[in-house]
Formats: sequence, structure tokens, C-alpha cells
Amino acid sequence: MRPSLHGLCAVLLLALSGCGYHTLGSAAHLPPDVRTLSIPVFSTRTEAYHTETVMTEAVIREFAARTRLRVTPVTTGESDAVLHGAILQQTVAPLTYNTNTQQSSSYLITIVVSVTLTGHDGRVLYENKNYVFRQQYQSTTNLPTFLDESPAAEERLSREFARQLVADLLESL
Repeated sequence: MRPSLHGLCAVLLLALSGCGYHTLGSAAHLPPDVRTLSIPVFSTRTEAYHTETVMTEAVIREFAARTRLRVTPVTTGESDAVLHGAILQQTVAPLTYNTNTQQSSSYLITIVVSVTLTGHDGRVLYENKNYVFRQQYQSTTNLPTFLDESPAAEERLSREFARQLVADLLESL
């Protein structure tokens, strides 16, 4: 019984040692020659104001926090890879309705984004043309204390998008 227990422990240790975790900044799935990453301001096909800047800044911060790549918003020929993003759609839809005030009391913001990561040689390293993210926010119905919550919802949505995008890039390449 003892030898089989030791064997079982050895097998478990071997299995757990290959669990896929990696250290901060290792970016194990990016090509090894990628050391600098350019992330220009996302383009937008919507009429929403400032969302492309908020989304781009969130992605830059997330890459800076999770990798050792030198990340820059400037597109020069010197970067090893370029991440282009495009906001394809941004909608705000009412979710709930307050019967006392006859107004919507919460909204759902939905953003659809396309991203492409290309190497220095123009080769596509990663592409996802349909990231869809949603964020709910409440509306203030009292006009004297009105505070537009949609910018805060866009910030939260941008952080979620950046976390997912960076995880996808680091884990799926």
C-alpha cells in the first residue's frame, strides 16, 4: 500500500507542476522577439465622445501592469508589434423604468470592439473582430443632484475589456 501511495503522490506532483501558471511579466505566449508594443488610440465608428481614449488608456495600463513590454501610444517603425483597436458599436439602452417619475432608472451600455495585433513584419499575431462588453449603471432622477453615471460605467467597462484582451493575448498566442 505504501509504494502505491508514493507513486500516486509523484504523479500528482508532476501533474500539478504543469498547471500553466506563469510569473508576472513573462508573457509566455507572445513571440520572444516582441519587447515593445505600440497601442495607438483606438478608432471609432460611433458618435460617442471620448470612449476610444478611455478604452486605449485602459489597455495601455493593463499591458504595463501585467507585462514587461515597453508600451507606447506612438506608432513608429521601431515597435516590435502594434495593437490596433476599433470601436464598432456603442449603444445605451434603458433597463428599468421608474413608474413614479416616468423615467428610466438604469441603463445598459454595450460596446463592440475589434482588435488586431500585428508583428513588425506585418504578420497578424492575434485578431478578434467581435469583443462585446456590457456595463449597467443607475440614473439619478433628482435633477438638483443629477450626476451622469455613464462615464464611470465606460471606465468600468474599459477596465474589464482591457483585462480580458490582455489575458487573451498573453494566453492564446
